[in-house]
Amino acid sequence: MRGTVFHGPYDITLRDDLPEPQVRDRRDAVVRVTASAICGTDLHPYRGELPGFSPGTVLGHEFAGIVVDAGDEVPCRPGQRVVASDLVACGRCRMCRLGRHYQCPEVTLFGYSTVVGRPIDGGQAEYVRIPYADVVLAPCPDGLTDEQALFTGDVLATGYCAAVRAEIPLGGTVAVVGGGAVGMLAGMCALARGAASVVLADPSEARRAAAAAQGFTVAAPAELAEVVAEVSPGRGADSVIEAVGTDAALTLAVETAAAQGTVVAVGAHHSTAAPLDTGRAFARELTLRFVVGDPIACRDEVMALVRTGRVDPTAVVSHRLPLADVVHGYELFHRREATKVVLACGDIC
Repeated sequence: MRGTVFHGPYDITLRDDLPEPQVRDRRDAVVRVTASAICGTDLHPYRGELPGFSPGTVLGHEFAGIVVDAGDEVPCRPGQRVVASDLVACGRCRMCRLGRHYQCPEVTLFGYSTVVGRPIDGGQAEYVRIPYADVVLAPCPDGLTDEQALFTGDVLATGYCAAVRAEIPLGGTVAVVGGGAVGMLAGMCALARGAASVVLADPSEARRAAAAAQGFTVAAPAELAEVVAEVSPGRGADSVIEAVGTDAALTLAVETAAAQGTVVAVGAHHSTAAPLDTGRAFARELTLRFVVGDPIACRDEVMALVRTGRVDPTAVVSHRLPLADVVHGYELFHRREATKVVLACGDIC
């Protein structure tokens, strides 16, 4: 079997000698991957930003495909088109019953070593084993392509969760810091949830142009506060979604928020000493939330957004490559020449 294997920083290969996964448990399934994607989260190990990331990890946590085998407790049966959540959770513990799957004691992330939980091979491969498949897998609705569906398993669900937790007032102004796939999709979800305007900031001229094509007002990061003041007018952003994951981006988000505004940090943060202006946050009575997307909890709503055409997640795809070109895809993403790379691991329906 072919799969994308991490060996160390800036060192990945597509190996063709990996063992094909098998069902091990009554709640397991094995999926033949038809469409996978490279996520911004994948760049953290690629760039060496996660020193404990294990060599030999099969990468990838965004994928859709076809069930080829399943345990007897899995409702999805062989031949059925499915999409996987990036999160693996048991679905039966107290946290899962409360809809807080990322806090499940069994939580882990496909293709992400031991960063979140126990290691499990990812979906930038021809086949992948799905534990707790009765919870992790969802059928692909008729009318959605595999490419559209794979977005509901992570990046679109993450953007949607950010927009929900941002408490956007009807007709409000939303600022988005970061024009990658999560930022773009969060902005789309913000409009779908009643925002009057979205101002997106990114240093990349190409990303700003892509955001403008989606109807957003755009700005360079240094200009964000000024542009938001013009759009609001003068009020600041009612809600700010920070989709980068750096101290500088979070600082900008706090600076841009209106009085009693909500700042949602959905970029993956690893700093232990963020230079947060707590005086400003206190004086303006800001709400600051850190949000991890939960596709298991919100996938019905996210699927509906795509199925009804209110959000088109494929608009953020900059490159479509065969799995054989996965190394090139990582290089493009690392150089910020790609916004979203989708990998065809088989026939895309």
